[in-house]
Amino acid sequence: MSFSVNHLSLSVGRKVLLDNLSFSINPGELVVVLGPNGAGKSSLLKVMSGEHSFSEGDMQINGASYRHWSVGDIARMVGVLPQSSQLVFPFTVLEVVMLGRLPHSSGRVRDAEIVKQVIDRVDMTHLMHAAYPSLSGGEKQRVQLARVLAQIWEESALGARYLLLDEPTSALDVAHQQLTLQLARELAGKGIGVMAILHDLNLAAQYGDRIVMLRQGAIAAQGSVEEILKPELIRQLFAIDVSILPHPVSQRPMVVML
Repeated sequence: MSFSVNHLSLSVGRKVLLDNLSFSINPGELVVVLGPNGAGKSSLLKVMSGEHSFSEGDMQINGASYRHWSVGDIARMVGVLPQSSQLVFPFTVLEVVMLGRLPHSSGRVRDAEIVKQVIDRVDMTHLMHAAYPSLSGGEKQRVQLARVLAQIWEESALGARYLLLDEPTSALDVAHQQLTLQLARELAGKGIGVMAILHDLNLAAQYGDRIVMLRQGAIAAQGSVEEILKPELIRQLFAIDVSILPHPVSQRPMVVML
């Protein structure tokens, strides 16, 4: 079982946004997608979430073509956190997170239990009854993460579950960046396949199992954290000089700007 993209391409007019991409997200691992601005990261997530149709190739979820699954089936297997979510209605935090339970028929009592659990996990219990529009950008991002978690919180009879995150730490302070990625790692440990689009090379190094590096809509490299975070490749893609040192605690690669 996996969520795989196979020779995936996307063009808009004459512009190629994604060019022959192939990789997979396996249950129990955290795959980080990296690349400079314009590399195709967000376009990839929009295709994998069904927001955009791909031009060529195929996607498979748990051994069946993406087109095989209904929208409801996909919603019960795949949770997607976009880079930004627009919501202007005066819903409370509780009501926004409850939207994540719409694909399910588990009943009001169980839904309420799950919603309270995920709100607690993103450190928003103290604002559970606050109006969503009144929150800060970082607080809104955590509420949206809770909504997505509520969607895939329980095991599915359809197979493995997947969590797709587009820059989930962009609006967060350092403490909540750590909380979010630690939670992503914990979910991977419970058998969920996680893909996270990140900008921070060191967050990718500390939390990722594998890295997919994009450049101009194509895969420039993919492999383990140790294989991908090399000074020469980083220089080619980001035009910066770095040194790679072992982290003093985890011994994972640590990227130091020169």
